[in-house]
Amino acid sequence: MTDGAAGAAATSGVVGYDVPAVEAWISENVDGLEPPFDWTQLEGGHSNLTYKLTAADGITAVVRRPPMGELLPKAHDMGREFTIISGLGPTDVPVAIAYGYCESPDVTGAHFYVMSYVEGKPLFESADAREHLTAEGRAHVGMSFMDVLAALHSVDPDDVGLGELGKKEDYVGRQIRTWYRSWTASAESASYDTPVVHELHDFLQERKPIQGPARVVHGDYGLHNCLFNPAGELQAVLDWEISTLGDPLADFAYALNSWTEPSDDILEGSDPPTLVDGFVGRADLIERYEQQTGADLSDLAYYVSFNHWKSACIIHGVYARYMRGQKPADDVDLDLYRARIGRGIELSAAAAETIS
Repeated sequence: MTDGAAGAAATSGVVGYDVPAVEAWISENVDGLEPPFDWTQLEGGHSNLTYKLTAADGITAVVRRPPMGELLPKAHDMGREFTIISGLGPTDVPVAIAYGYCESPDVTGAHFYVMSYVEGKPLFESADAREHLTAEGRAHVGMSFMDVLAALHSVDPDDVGLGELGKKEDYVGRQIRTWYRSWTASAESASYDTPVVHELHDFLQERKPIQGPARVVHGDYGLHNCLFNPAGELQAVLDWEISTLGDPLADFAYALNSWTEPSDDILEGSDPPTLVDGFVGRADLIERYEQQTGADLSDLAYYVSFNHWKSACIIHGVYARYMRGQKPADDVDLDLYRARIGRGIELSAAAAETIS
């Protein structure tokens, strides 16, 4: 096979990239990374088109751009991601190394960025935990997961050039207003409304804790957005596109809510990785985070309730788009979506009842 034929084979099936144009841009703008590359699509990434690039000399990198088609304003913001990993690079938060950002859509139809490739595996479901982690690794994942979140919440955004990432005040209040608007706008097309959501909205607005110093909040910090080695050590945090400045305790409670325990009432069709034997429980995560940050967790029940309510509103909005035909529903379990909305409301209400 000639070099040209080998290059064509290595890039066949690449979606969303003008391969020659992107490789030429990388050659001119990223030191130490020389095309041609072997392009391999990576899993996950919230539909962003993410590829591993492997050069002939074995050097690797990752290129990432938004999905194809028309996007909502501020959605899939690659520039935001690049800014965040650039700012966090010198800190104790493990992120990929930021190599270069192309803000011109002329190269390949969208902005994109290049970062280092980090070895590791995200944990989406139980099979990932069983196949990738050692028994000791499963026991360690939770501690490493919390240590990294604590490291993130210990960074003063002003010190790393991220002080203008978003508004610093009233994070929870702004989130409540945003997702309540989403619920009310989606209720008719979803054919789903309940007084409990409105009652929880009023309760959460009235009982908001006073926010401490603003920190970078990931917004979707979960095992699916982290890369782990087999020993359970977190190698890099991914998917920073919705990150902003806000209340770190809201970020912590979101991560806590996603950590399923075997004793939980599991929805049929759900298969979280933490159901595999060997993972620590939520109480261990709380103890670790408190130990590492010294945070006052006396309002934790509020943040747990808020995040379950917010998650129900988010899923409700996605469900409404499916019901309106704005998203293809082939192979999508809409009953599970509807059940997840209801479960989020139930868990929010249960947490709210514990608040004195």
